[in-house]
Amino acid sequence: MTPDPRKIFPLPDSDTVTYIKPTITRPNIIAGDFSYYAGRDFESCVTHHYDFIGDKLIIGKFCQIGAGVEFVMNGANHQMNCATTFPFYIFEGWNESQNPPAMSDLPLKGDTVIGNDVWIGQNVTFLPGVHVGDGAIIGLNSTVTHDIPAYTVAAGNPAKVIRARFDDEMTGLLLRLRWWDKNIDEIQELIPLLTCPDIERVKEGIKSYLPK
Repeated sequence: MTPDPRKIFPLPDSDTVTYIKPTITRPNIIAGDFSYYAGRDFESCVTHHYDFIGDKLIIGKFCQIGAGVEFVMNGANHQMNCATTFPFYIFEGWNESQNPPAMSDLPLKGDTVIGNDVWIGQNVTFLPGVHVGDGAIIGLNSTVTHDIPAYTVAAGNPAKVIRARFDDEMTGLLLRLRWWDKNIDEIQELIPLLTCPDIERVKEGIKSYLPK
């Protein structure tokens, strides 16, 4: 049986894990093939996400996202260059309700971007505009307030890099390989290499696979 990224429930006889991409209805959420969520309603994890702001949540391929994760988007940010942070302009009846601030006056942080093959533990919170690199691991209950580099392990509140997953050579090889962009047949062939715990052997395998 060939893996199908369009299938919502990829586990046999289970509806507790979903591939994210086929469940998305909002145009400003983009998810890559085979990224999954340990739950049924991924869009409920994306909060304060308003069309008028235009920010996007972009998730790469083959990500593994635990239950209770929250992506806080830019709509949660309040104007901070005035005497009050109260958003009068969004509530009915106030004089400013028809006069919202200019977008340039809001503390917008841009798109939130999660790379490929990122493992996110349970109950992790992402603040607006953070970028997480390919292959990173985010420990459970963390709050991600800043960018996390590729192939590192980060945890805590605020999340900090605890260690690199691999040495520089291995990380560089994986970023060149970009296995998640291969077709399914190529990935099937690479699985023995990708799941091998002998990192030196994996390095040699990747070197032989990559074009000279």
